[in-house]
Amino acid sequence: MLFITSAFSESRSEAERERRQALLDQLRRVLPVSQPWELWLKLKGELPPDFDKLPSRPEPPDPLTRVGEGRPLPVLTPDHWTARREELLALFHEWVLGTVPPPPDNLEGDVLREQEELGATVRQVRLRFGPEERAHLRLELLIPQGAGPFPVFMTQHNHRAWAVVALKRGYLCCIYAASDSRDDTDSIAAAYPEEDWSRLTRRGWAAARCIDYLATVPQADMRKIALAGHSRNGKAALIASALDTRISVVISSSSGAGGSLPARDFSDQHFGEGLELLTRSFPEWFHPRLRFFVGREHKLPVDFNELVALTAPRSCLLSTALNDSVESTWAMQQTYLATRRVYELNDAESRLGLMWRPGGHETSPADVERYVDWCDLQFERGSHEFPERLIHPASWDQWLEASGQRQTVIRMGRHNPDNILLTRSGSPISTSEAWTAHKNDIRGGIAWLLGDAPAGVRSETSTHGKEPPHVSVLLGRGEAGDGLERDQFVIGEDVNADVYRPAGLKRSGTKAPAVLWLHPFSFSNGYVAGYHRGEQAFRTFARAGFVVLCIDQIGFGRRIEEAEGFYRRYPRGSLLGKMLRDAQAGVNALHGLPYVDKERVWTVGYGLGAMVGAHLGALDDRMAGFVSVCGPPPFRTDKAEKGTGGIRRWSHRHLLLPRMGFFPGEEERVPYDIPELIGCMAPRPVLVVSPQLDREAPLDDVTRGVEAARKVYGLYGAAARLEQLSPEDFNHFDSLMQERVVEWLKGR
Repeated sequence: MLFITSAFSESRSEAERERRQALLDQLRRVLPVSQPWELWLKLKGELPPDFDKLPSRPEPPDPLTRVGEGRPLPVLTPDHWTARREELLALFHEWVLGTVPPPPDNLEGDVLREQEELGATVRQVRLRFGPEERAHLRLELLIPQGAGPFPVFMTQHNHRAWAVVALKRGYLCCIYAASDSRDDTDSIAAAYPEEDWSRLTRRGWAAARCIDYLATVPQADMRKIALAGHSRNGKAALIASALDTRISVVISSSSGAGGSLPARDFSDQHFGEGLELLTRSFPEWFHPRLRFFVGREHKLPVDFNELVALTAPRSCLLSTALNDSVESTWAMQQTYLATRRVYELNDAESRLGLMWRPGGHETSPADVERYVDWCDLQFERGSHEFPERLIHPASWDQWLEASGQRQTVIRMGRHNPDNILLTRSGSPISTSEAWTAHKNDIRGGIAWLLGDAPAGVRSETSTHGKEPPHVSVLLGRGEAGDGLERDQFVIGEDVNADVYRPAGLKRSGTKAPAVLWLHPFSFSNGYVAGYHRGEQAFRTFARAGFVVLCIDQIGFGRRIEEAEGFYRRYPRGSLLGKMLRDAQAGVNALHGLPYVDKERVWTVGYGLGAMVGAHLGALDDRMAGFVSVCGPPPFRTDKAEKGTGGIRRWSHRHLLLPRMGFFPGEEERVPYDIPELIGCMAPRPVLVVSPQLDREAPLDDVTRGVEAARKVYGLYGAAARLEQLSPEDFNHFDSLMQERVVEWLKGR
């Protein structure tokens, strides 16, 4: 019996190993080549985790929920949080940070030089520590005059100017060599070859060695230590604060993906600095295991909102710029809201702050002064104000109260998600004429779910108030170049539109096909893909001969702040309804351009843009056809157990369609569905691009919806005009996929 049990276990282990090897083979086929990662795989022989055994969590994990005894267990007290923090830190070491050695017991500081400068002492120090004192770290102390003790402001070498500001404000400053401009952490790695830590982890650990030395400096107040960092230094600062609780205040300035932004909320499908780019372009920053989760971010056992939470209940300031191309205002707000709950549990709400900056990835002297203001506030040295400001709509319950809506609408009838050829009374639809009549019922359901549209009139296209050049440069949409021309218009409800076209087309007297480009959840740059994203989709289409009209949707790019307070102004409307009106204004503008062929105006939408485009195609018969790239799965099959976030994401997380919030658990009662939107486009050509590994849209469900819509196309004898392309890929819109879309458009 023992032999049988052992043989069964060995067989099961071998099957699991084969499954994990197949997953690795698939990742290698799908992901761009990363030679450092390949070298690590060969050296370590590691395989991806068995993703089937990991829970699917589409939203960033709740720091205050742990899994025990096979069920979620809430963290209810500060003592529980202390224990939970250790669990989270262990998970970060395993999947993100790598291992770290214990603090050295032989740290020595050699003073290399000391001099007086303008009322402060400047001391250059070289630390020696670790096995045979092989590790070294240079630091510089700026010590104010007087006996002290002074609060401490720490930062990395390339932020030395920040320290000078803090010195003026009465801080003892420590600037250490753990940044790109001066990095001594290679010596630390060489001294501890048994550790598998990443570079940013080493830099965070190095900050703790500075604190070891500061404990020997009489002028340093060890109860008041602040650490600030920007961009990758901001990531390292958060790591340092997670590793060393002696840090009283941490300031994360634009730390982005791998810092303050969850991978689930800021990845490739958000045009963000996702895990793929992060682990390929900067392979040393994090542990190589992190690359296993590209496209499967929902399987990551931890996420970076929890890295921020590891500072609690100590003080943390999260700072981001509205149009920072390596960040997302929405993802930052999600991190803040999740982390705020941890601070509330610890009765420390005043120690968490969220600071919005204008502009891009840069910082200004005024920003640095505000960072020192935060330190003053936390150290009770001043009474500066940091009011809470939430830019993006964040509370479905508040919308419900403001709108006066009632949840009794779920008494609507149920619908068969596989058979949309039924009238509301249940009668079969067997002809194209009957379907055309049924479209009015579908459009009525769309109008109800979109909410009450405010009064409006058709606006003329103009050039008055168009986007100024400095804003275009900030958002990455300067002059067209590369054989393209760019015009700007103001359309609809005072919305800026950019039109890209082949050079010379406007003067040629010919007419070209056009594309209305609808972008995904790209908060910082709107219709432009952000940081290191490769070729821009709109440029690909324009180079292929199309006139391309682009707008930022409300809440994105230049229009981020337009979403703030939207539901206070229009409590019975919806953001998606506003997006749709703006898209229709874009169609109006294209139809008014003399060099556009009105019979060949297409919509191409990616992610959120596909959601908008599907509604546009169902309501506007002028569109020649539609391309949906990584669009949503059918509403009626998108249930919580699918691991996508379900339809609740459209109502509660993004508040795009608040009335959708009445239907979680009652999905089959949603008044219309994605297949019906596609069916309303029949017999116009439609291409649905549905990658096999799209974590937000299970392929089986998308295909099921396409087949339901194909029955409508069959009524017109046009079943072949609805096409589905399902590459072995994850959710992104790279150059290869763009070219396949262009090929399809040109073939129509």
